[in-house]
Amino acid sequence: MIELPDLVAGGLAAGTLSALALGGGLLRLRRQQTRQRAEITVLRTQLEGSSRAFTAEVEYLAARRVPAAAHQVAHPHLDVPGPLQPLTFGTPLGIALENVLLAVRSEVAEQRTRVDAAAQAGMRGATREIQAALYRLQDALRGLQERYDDPELAQTLFQLDHENEQSLRRAQVAAVVCGAWVGLAREESHLVDAVTGGQARLAGYHRVKVHNHLEPGTALVSHAVEPVAIIVAELLDNALRHSAPDTDVVVSLEHVHHGVCVTIDDAGLGMTRDERDRAQRLVAGSAPILLTELGDPPRMGLAAIGRLTRQFDLGVDVSSASPYGGVRAVLRVDSHLLTDLDPADRPPAASAPRTTRGSAPAAATAAHAYGTEDPAPDAPRPRTPRDADGLPQRRRRTRAAAPPQRPAPARPARRPEEAAAALGALQSGTAAARSAAEAVPEGAAPAAHDTDHTDDEGGAAR
Repeated sequence: MIELPDLVAGGLAAGTLSALALGGGLLRLRRQQTRQRAEITVLRTQLEGSSRAFTAEVEYLAARRVPAAAHQVAHPHLDVPGPLQPLTFGTPLGIALENVLLAVRSEVAEQRTRVDAAAQAGMRGATREIQAALYRLQDALRGLQERYDDPELAQTLFQLDHENEQSLRRAQVAAVVCGAWVGLAREESHLVDAVTGGQARLAGYHRVKVHNHLEPGTALVSHAVEPVAIIVAELLDNALRHSAPDTDVVVSLEHVHHGVCVTIDDAGLGMTRDERDRAQRLVAGSAPILLTELGDPPRMGLAAIGRLTRQFDLGVDVSSASPYGGVRAVLRVDSHLLTDLDPADRPPAASAPRTTRGSAPAAATAAHAYGTEDPAPDAPRPRTPRDADGLPQRRRRTRAAAPPQRPAPARPARRPEEAAAALGALQSGTAAARSAAEAVPEGAAPAAHDTDHTDDEGGAAR
């Protein structure tokens, strides 16, 4: 039988052991809680750091990367800065941010194209109205040229007509850049007439020297005449604007293996490599043309060339320098855009430079083709406002052939003022002769002094 003190001692021992076990458990629990609190503190610190880093990255995206991405749509050579924290590259966060930039670029490009298309449509309608008004003004000016005989008035009307022609060219170029048709339908025409027609649309046309090395009768198909004239006019305009006013612009027309080349050399300052590359991209017409890319104010000449080269399968190169230190521009017209015209049936304009190539039939008709002789010296030729192909030509008349013992030298082309004065004198003489003829009674011969008066006026016109 166990005695009471032994039971008490056993109970006390068991209680002590229980207390020790409970105390150890409480100590372990307290240490675990302390460790958990430390881990929570670390996680909270990391979370706060990640939150601050994410906020900074988003702010950097909005302040720097998104504007740069939108700007890159219009200027592809610009760089978009990378993420603020390079460690995010390739992570889900970095991929999400890059997707934001891609969406911004796509939306900006779409909106930019839509806005530019609306602007081009508005400009296309405006230029159509301007062209119609300028054509009406052109008809009115030519009606006045035919109606009045005063030489000074004729010269003024000639100058106004030339200014109107330049305004028409600018309106036509703007319309072409905005996607409009060239606006004029032509007949088949000698290529040299298309070149001189483009030259006649410029203020400094007298500085352009054309050297024609084509076979006689080399011509353009009907749908290529006006595009070639527009391209030549714009290339010549660039050459004249960027070269000194006392220098010439040299144009050469040459046959090549696949067609014909029109080479334009100026003596200007030339272009830098970046300018040349940009100009070549524009004239190539391989990329869409937006008005916002043409500057302020927009420079539309090269953009119009690009539209036409792509639309009519022409080729233009402005990537090389001219022998005179400026820029060489080459227009290539392939064989499928060329045809042949008989110079005897349809000669080039009298003002067109004669070709350096010749053949027996061409030599036999050279006087008729190029106006080197006047078959009827006493019958003055009136100036027609436009040739059969519609290109504006400044025609001139040549002197009658001198006596055989003293041949007269070739006469240079007249200036517009001289041509206008000659036209006015011609119209005055014609009107005087018509008035005199109406004053003679029916069946009676005209008086001698009337005939002499007409001849004098015709001589003044010549």
